[in-house]
Amino acid sequence: MTALITHNELRAAIDAGTVTVIDALGGEYYAKQHLPSALPLAPTEVDARAAALLPDRDAAIVTYYSNPACPNSGQVADRLTALGYTDVRKYREGIQDWAKAGLPTESA
Repeated sequence: MTALITHNELRAAIDAGTVTVIDALGGEYYAKQHLPSALPLAPTEVDARAAALLPDRDAAIVTYYSNPACPNSGQVADRLTALGYTDVRKYREGIQDWAKAGLPTESA
């Protein structure tokens, strides 16, 4: 099971530049709104793009989706772990929680 992270912990890691954030929404959802510095990576793209997008398999990585009901962030996190990434966590509450907390977002 993938370890979880709260929005306060994630905000601190983003501000410190110590985490790579993965948006499991992708496409138009990513373009419309995503967490600061997040990179898009949908579950169907992990095998093909992970090595180029995330070359350091020991780096801190956090995946997220829209809310706890959406499975994509867990699927991406599980696949990254299976590919040998060692520090993968999931922001289960997702971008809906992030925005509700008044935290900054970006758009493409």
